[in-house]
Amino acid sequence: MLEAISTDAAPAAVGPYSQAIQAGTLLFLSGQLGIDPASGRLVEGFAAQARQALANMAAILRAAGAGLEQVASVDVFVTNLEWFAEFNAVYAQFFGEHRPARAVVGVAALPLGALVEIRAVAAMDAGQGGPHA
Repeated sequence: MLEAISTDAAPAAVGPYSQAIQAGTLLFLSGQLGIDPASGRLVEGFAAQARQALANMAAILRAAGAGLEQVASVDVFVTNLEWFAEFNAVYAQFFGEHRPARAVVGVAALPLGALVEIRAVAAMDAGQGGPHA
């Protein structure tokens, strides 16, 4: 059974998709941009966008009853690979010693002119989840 996860603590989807979908013990998070959920606008600068996208991801995980320590895989899309080291520094602030599988991919453009987009998959224990659990 698939269950959509939604929270006001992260920006609403900018298209016809869910913030996340729980499928059994897997939680699939849609790509998160550096949008401030309060204003609905992109924050300024690469590091700030990366930080906000990761904060949005953490908020969606919390809404599903999970945390960053359960993230198994992260895909990162950036419009300039020269920001790789800067991204690593921001990423480490969120994940600490936890090391999910990860890919960083350079792309020509992202929605709304964003500089970074981050999507993830988390592994949840059987019976774990948000309000439905």
